[in-house]
Amino acid sequence: MRALLIKEVRSFLSSIIGYIFMLIFIVTCWLFLWVISDYYNLLEGGVADLIPFFNLAPLILLILIPSITMRSFAEEKRTGTIELLYTRPLTDLKILLAKYFAGLTLVLITLLPTLVFLVSIYFLGDPVGVMDLGAALTSYLGLLLLSAAFVAIGVFCSAITTNQIVAFIVAMFLCWFLYSGLSMLGSYATFAGFDAYLKYAGMDYHYESIKKGVLVFSDIVYFISVIFFFLFATHLVLKALRK
Repeated sequence: MRALLIKEVRSFLSSIIGYIFMLIFIVTCWLFLWVISDYYNLLEGGVADLIPFFNLAPLILLILIPSITMRSFAEEKRTGTIELLYTRPLTDLKILLAKYFAGLTLVLITLLPTLVFLVSIYFLGDPVGVMDLGAALTSYLGLLLLSAAFVAIGVFCSAITTNQIVAFIVAMFLCWFLYSGLSMLGSYATFAGFDAYLKYAGMDYHYESIKKGVLVFSDIVYFISVIFFFLFATHLVLKALRK
C-alpha cells in the first residue's frame, strides 16, 4: 500500500496537473484576499482574522478537488491498468486507501502555503497578535475535514465511471450539494419540520460550527461519517469490478 501511495503522490507531483492545482488555489486565494476589492478582501475587513479565507476556500476546493480525483479510478478503468492493480498483492481496501490518501496529501500540501496568510494577519493586527489563533487553527482543522470529505466524494465518483469528465461533473455537483445545496433547500422553509434536518445534514452547518473556534464532537463525527460512507461505497464498487 505504501508503494502505491508514494507512486500516486509522485504521479501528481511529477506531472503538471498537481502543480496547476496548487497554483490555481493559491493564486485565486491571494487575488481575492489581498488584491480584489470585495467581501473577501482581508485588508478591507477591518478585523484581524482569516474568516474570509475560510469562507472562500471551500468554494474553490469543491471545484479543484474533483479535478484531481477524477482520474483516480476512471483513468485506470479506461486504460485497463486497473487489471494490473488487481494482480498485485493488494486488497481492494489498500488500493482505495492509497488513492484516497494520495489525493488528501496533495490537498494538504496545497493548504500549507496558506499559513503565510495566517502569519501576515497576525503581524498586521493592531496590536500585533490581536487575532484569535485558536479559532484560526480550529478553522484549519475544519477545512481539512471538509477537504477530506470532498476527496472521498471525488474518489467515489471516479470509481463509478470510466469517463474523467463525468467523474468531475458528478463529484463537483455532489460536493456542492452536500456543502451548501442541502442548507439552501432547508432555508426555503418548504419542507416544514424537515428544514432543520436538511440544514443539519449539510456540510456547511458543521463547518460553520467548527469555524467559531469550538470543537464539538458531533461535528467531527459528522465529517468522519461522510468520509467513511463514500469510502465504503467506493470499496463496494471496487469489489464489484473485481468479479
